[in-house]
Amino acid sequence: MKVVEIRHPYKKSEIYKDDIALVLGFFDGVHRGHQEVIKRGREEADKRGLKLAVMTFNQHPSIVFQKVAPESIKYLTTVEQKEAHMAKLGVDYLYIVEFTSAFANLSPQAFVDQYIVDLHAKVAIAGFDYTYGLRDVATMDKLPQFAQNRFEIISVAEQVEEKTKISSTRIRQAMDQGDVDEVNSLLGYTYETKGIVVHGDARGRTLGFPTANIQVADHVRLPKVGIYAVQIKVGTNWYYGMASIGYNVTFGAGRGMTVEVFILDFKQDIYGEQVTVKWHHYLRSEVKFSGVEALVTQLQQDQKNTETYFKLESSDTK
Repeated sequence: MKVVEIRHPYKKSEIYKDDIALVLGFFDGVHRGHQEVIKRGREEADKRGLKLAVMTFNQHPSIVFQKVAPESIKYLTTVEQKEAHMAKLGVDYLYIVEFTSAFANLSPQAFVDQYIVDLHAKVAIAGFDYTYGLRDVATMDKLPQFAQNRFEIISVAEQVEEKTKISSTRIRQAMDQGDVDEVNSLLGYTYETKGIVVHGDARGRTLGFPTANIQVADHVRLPKVGIYAVQIKVGTNWYYGMASIGYNVTFGAGRGMTVEVFILDFKQDIYGEQVTVKWHHYLRSEVKFSGVEALVTQLQQDQKNTETYFKLESSDTK
């Protein structure tokens, strides 16, 4: 897959000359609904002998349209994670447009002319609710009048689970409730975050539960505060673990939030390592314990619950 980063106005030399089937969307999470749209694009490209291209943005449009502070946006997928998902889905060209004020101010007609027609699209595919400007003007229903018969249009119907639309908003809501089981069901894969292992206060080591303290980028969305059954990738290997997102309230108020993982059957020193965490299952909320002994007793139970969870998950997949 070839990745092309575009800043408006772009040069024609930046655009591949192949005729394409063009899939449009922001695709935060690249969830099952998004996957269906991209798969439909792959089918249309193969049927017509075209390359498959996807066009997305480097940041959320609300940063420009609603003047939202960039640091306040928490993404389900980073740009790099989107690239990995797109490659797995068979995308040939991924156009990542820098969402600036100049780009946002394009009229619907100019957007269609410059970012569909001039990208050599012979067919444009998007979800039924995709917009490319003002929501009451730049809709999929009105796209034919801007297309002017220069390309075909395919609108993909909403994908549902339990009679409710699969959407990034629904996934964020489940994430905020700690329901990573639902998150993973809607995504179609296990939610992942990346980070670097940094030095903490090493208190876990004195408790018999040494943890990897993971620094996660501010723009990455985390599940709600609590304890989770996870997998963690160190180097090329995956390990089981239990993760804590919280404030270490047992040891005093006013502490900053940390992400810590106790890795089962693991003894290595991994400070400075770039790691990936897969969030499988919510175990419990963060609790302020009366003392160290009560905390250690609960951590021992958390470890048993984590081990049981993965044993059951492993047996279910056989």
